[in-house]
Amino acid sequence: MSDVTISSRAAEPVGPYPHARRVGDLLFLSGVGSRVRGQAAVPGEDFEVQCRQVFANVRAILEDSGSSWERMVDVTVYLTHMARDFQTFNRLWQEALPDAVTRPSRTTLEVNSLPTPIDIELKVIATVAPEAAA
Repeated sequence: MSDVTISSRAAEPVGPYPHARRVGDLLFLSGVGSRVRGQAAVPGEDFEVQCRQVFANVRAILEDSGSSWERMVDVTVYLTHMARDFQTFNRLWQEALPDAVTRPSRTTLEVNSLPTPIDIELKVIATVAPEAAA
């Protein structure tokens, strides 16, 4: 398995970088937004729809890299509207990761804008399954 992943299931990167890069047993995902593969448009202005699409993109990249949603260890969340969207994000995060004991650590930041007209982006560090790291 290559140390670089470009997923055929997640939205294409918006710049000249891979979806993820593995170093040892750690996997570092580039910022992942809410676009849909093959489409430049954002999947609606509804923040909840964007969150669910970001989660789907992250899952695809993790799986295509030999990792999984459950192997995330640290997530940085970038929101363009903290006051409006933070509580919704927390609710969806809890639904997507119901076991508080195994949730990754998380930092949430508000930013003025993201590279495309999206309201959320995730930056993820995960571990790679031992058999995938070999």
